[in-house]
Parts: sequence; structure tokens; C-alpha cells
Amino acid sequence: MGIIGNVKEEIRIIRERDPAIHSSMEVFLYPSFKVMLHYRLAHRLYRSGHFFLARWISQRGVRKTGIEIHPGAQIGRGFFIDHGNGVIIGETAIIGDNVTLYQGVTLGGTGKEHGKRHPTVGDNVMISAGAKVLGSFTIGENSKIGAGSVVLDEVPPNSTVVGVPGRVVKRGNQPIPRDTMDQVNLPDPVKEDISNLQHANSELINRLLDLEAEVRYLKRTEEKSCEEGKCAYREVCRQKERCHEKVKCCQKGCPAPCGEKQTEN
Repeated sequence: MGIIGNVKEEIRIIRERDPAIHSSMEVFLYPSFKVMLHYRLAHRLYRSGHFFLARWISQRGVRKTGIEIHPGAQIGRGFFIDHGNGVIIGETAIIGDNVTLYQGVTLGGTGKEHGKRHPTVGDNVMISAGAKVLGSFTIGENSKIGAGSVVLDEVPPNSTVVGVPGRVVKRGNQPIPRDTMDQVNLPDPVKEDISNLQHANSELINRLLDLEAEVRYLKRTEEKSCEEGKCAYREVCRQKERCHEKVKCCQKGCPAPCGEKQTEN
């Protein structure tokens, strides 16, 4: 695709995904548009072996937009960066078609390893603001990464990932992210865990209250029996060395105090 074709494609992508745009001319002011022009040229030079010139053009794009895309990264069609400041895309990152990134996203490595060390992002993926995807693994197609998440492991297709470290909290039956561009209404696993703990705690408290009520009832019943001379432990107390109950309700009528060894007559 030539320069004119790239420009038309960028205009279409930005107008499709950014509700704040009102005219096609505004596209020329977008950081995403500017950095992608720099990237396309730098990537061609990089593949031709002109590494210094490719990095020089790439760094000019960084200074103008705050978005750093290594010229060695492979990016498909329909790529869009909303706002974009602070976005970093590493050398061996592979990005599919119709992918959307928000500001502060990092597609990085985990150290000084060689070879493939950056993520592979499938088609129709949305990565929300501030998310960090670190390591050489795949983000499955049609997936959504929540804002501020730190993703360190493989993500299956059609998944939603949130948290630090990132956890898959929803899979399947997901709308294509670029259709909604919703990076807010995502499941909250921490809130769900707290809610489950509160529910379990309420059940334990209710069971404890029931047990306390039952113990009070039994205690009142024994005291009443003792007062009426119907102590259930009186006969047993005569035969055993120790009374079954430490309370002294059964002393009444016993030949010796409870707890003392009884002697046979």
C-alpha cells in the first residue's frame, strides 16, 4: 500500500474508533496518525538492513508524539492508538489487524533474552490505558485487557483480563472490542472475592448466633431440672470419679461434692 493508501486507511480507522473527531482534517493532528507514518517508513528501512536510519526516523516520531514503536515491530492493518502518550512497542512484538491501544500501554520484554521476547497480539484486541504486557506469549484474538493490568501469561481468544497480575475473568461470547471501545465496564475479581468473603462471613455469624441460642436454651433447661430435683447427672455423679459437668448444678442431693471420688456404701 502506498502513502496515499496509508493516509486514507488511517483516516478511516480514526474516524471509526474515536467519537471525538468531527472532520477528516483533524486526523492529521492525531499522534497515532503521525507515528504510524514514521513507523511505516522506518519499518521498510529496518527490513532493508538500514538499522541506523530506521531508528533515527523512529526516534523523530517518538519526540513528536510520545509514542515509541521500534521499527522492527510487525503491525497489521487497522492499528489505532488512542491519545497514545507513553505507548511502547518492542522490537519483536507482532500485532494483528484492527488492534487498539490506549495511552501508557507497554508491549515489552522481561529481560535481556534474545530472539522473540515481546508479545504477539491477535486480531481485534483492545488493550486499555496503562496496561503492561510483558513477555513472549500470545494475546488471543477478540480479547480485551483491562486498564492498569499486568499481563505475564498467555491469554486465550475471546477473553477479558484484569488485575495485577492479569487474570482471565471472562471468556467467550464477547463482542469485538472495536465495536464498543469500552475499557471501563469490565469484571472486577477483587470486588467479587470481597463480596464472596462477606457472604461467607455473614453465614458463619448466623450459624454462631444459632449455636449460642441453643446453648442458652440447654443451660436454662438444665438449671430448671436441677432446681426441681431432676438433675440428669446426679446418679452418674455417684458412680464416677468426676462429674460430667464442671458446673455445680448437680451437687444438690449428691452425697459428696462434684468432682470428688465417690465411695461405695
